[in-house]
Amino acid sequence: MLLENKNAIVYGAGGAVGRVVARTFAAEGAHVHLAGRGKAALEEVADEITASGGLASAATVDVLDQDAVEAHVEAVVRGAGSVDVSFNLISLPQTGIQGTAIVDMTPAGFDLPMNTYPKANFLTARAAARRMTSQGSGVILTITASPSRTAVPLMGGMAPAWAAIESLSRGLAAELGPSGIRVICLNAAGMPDSPQLDEVYRLHAGAYGISYDAFHARMAERTLRKRLPTIQEIANVAAFAASDRATGMTGTIANLTGGMIVE
Repeated sequence: MLLENKNAIVYGAGGAVGRVVARTFAAEGAHVHLAGRGKAALEEVADEITASGGLASAATVDVLDQDAVEAHVEAVVRGAGSVDVSFNLISLPQTGIQGTAIVDMTPAGFDLPMNTYPKANFLTARAAARRMTSQGSGVILTITASPSRTAVPLMGGMAPAWAAIESLSRGLAAELGPSGIRVICLNAAGMPDSPQLDEVYRLHAGAYGISYDAFHARMAERTLRKRLPTIQEIANVAAFAASDRATGMTGTIANLTGGMIVE
């Protein structure tokens, strides 16, 4: 198994993407520490993992509260012995954020992703890195989406926030590499099996005056495979990137857009 005997923290583990990643990590042998603000959702995922024979623990953590983040990571290390993988998968509702031209946005609408995603990733990565440094090993994963690297309208502050996370990931990789810590950012296209994508595509479709299906087809057509990646495809790559089979990878933005971006 790819992650046998690894302790992995997954933030936002109660969400659509987080729960698939958590289940995949557990199936690969990791003890998954589920973190987020929705206690019921986290416990549901933990029950799913343990029912399948995996190891999972759940804790309510506000990723924008540095003391809460630090206390949780310290508790994981104290109880499990290490933190080997940290993956921040938090998300925000996108109504009021996407689907509006930047010149028509309110400052609050533009600021929300800018003040949430980079800060949350900074706090969780910093907490993990402090413990991983003393261990001499560890993997920090982040996730962004294709608009961070392309010119896409109606994204508001989301594209700048994702670009900031990618820059943060590179900086962390440069600083932490000598301590044996790898940092990899996964850049994905929209995942059609995610409820958030349904919300996002409806916002964009409405702005263009077309149907949801028409906008979805337009985005799928932009990929080389003519279909968007699934959550499970993203989770599979995340498990590999977090494993010892990917030790040659750090400081990179892994392209999981299905060819929407070609490099």
